[in-house]
Amino acid sequence: MLQQHADCNAVLKGLQPIFQQQRMTETIHSWEDHGYLATYTNKNGSFATLRIYPHGLVSVDLQSYNDDMKGRDKIDHILNKIEERMKELFQGSIKRVKRLPAIVRGDAIDRYWPTADGRLVEYDIDEVVYDEDSSFQNIKILHSKQFGNILILSGDVNLAESDLAYTKAIMGSGKEDYTGKEVLILGGGDGGILYEIVKLKPKMVTMVEIDQLVIDGCRKYMRKTCGDVLDNLKGECYQVLIEDCIPVLKRYAKEGRKFDYVINDLTAVPISTSPEEDSTWEFLRLILDLSMKVLKQDGKYFTQGNCINLTEALTLYEEQLGKLYCPVEFSKEVVCVPSYMELWVFYTVWKKRTEI
Repeated sequence: MLQQHADCNAVLKGLQPIFQQQRMTETIHSWEDHGYLATYTNKNGSFATLRIYPHGLVSVDLQSYNDDMKGRDKIDHILNKIEERMKELFQGSIKRVKRLPAIVRGDAIDRYWPTADGRLVEYDIDEVVYDEDSSFQNIKILHSKQFGNILILSGDVNLAESDLAYTKAIMGSGKEDYTGKEVLILGGGDGGILYEIVKLKPKMVTMVEIDQLVIDGCRKYMRKTCGDVLDNLKGECYQVLIEDCIPVLKRYAKEGRKFDYVINDLTAVPISTSPEEDSTWEFLRLILDLSMKVLKQDGKYFTQGNCINLTEALTLYEEQLGKLYCPVEFSKEVVCVPSYMELWVFYTVWKKRTEI
């Protein structure tokens, strides 16, 4: 980036010899008020684009078909030459030079996953340990050097073995006494919540997870998260139901069954800001209403929200809390979940105490 308006023709002429030395074929497009676009192609399949803007921005993209170190070294060599030449041409007038890491496309291991607020993150993933398609979603478990195994459901990073902070937050951040309590977990197929609550000597924990393949994968490859609780679907103080949670909630509500805690680990608050049009919002509202019906008067409902940057979606969620069949109050907490690489909002909801 130059500090002043660029002489587009001078930049082009100054950089052309670098590409010509690589025996690349040049094609130039020019616009009277918008600078130049030059493309350079090579017989080995590599190519470059050079974009020169009148306001001073010069961008260069290089793509190589080869993934070997020799090909990368050659690209680095070209980029070094371009930087050196730009400094020669515009001594003292270069405001900033920024070189981004290479993006590897079409690799056997996908390292690129978006954050909730739309930023692209490259993970240090080195192995695909589990990849299955169920009737409900694609399930991947990928190994990261930093975060351990990461559960990814239909392209969304769900939980890594490093993410105990997530599990603790959705359980109340250590402020709750689960001893002798009745607990209902909605979702939670990775087993993390179940594993941590069982340690706290509850009376009974019921976990309702729709996807057996999530449990199968996590039981084998996420044991740092779930321990041994997924080895059996029933234990001394817990049971796992492989069912859709909505019919289960309706059944429990009809039976008058009540829980001290309901933990919703099904889905994050939708990013869409049209609650009337998005079916995920409708699903979320239904879960909220049914959960309140099976929650004791002094019970608590825990759930994740979404990324702290999605303020509009979070505000809409809080508005939905005011539309339930019974009045509720809520609090929220912001937690850093390591593998998410963004701050995450968690909610505690409880029925409003009525004045006597």
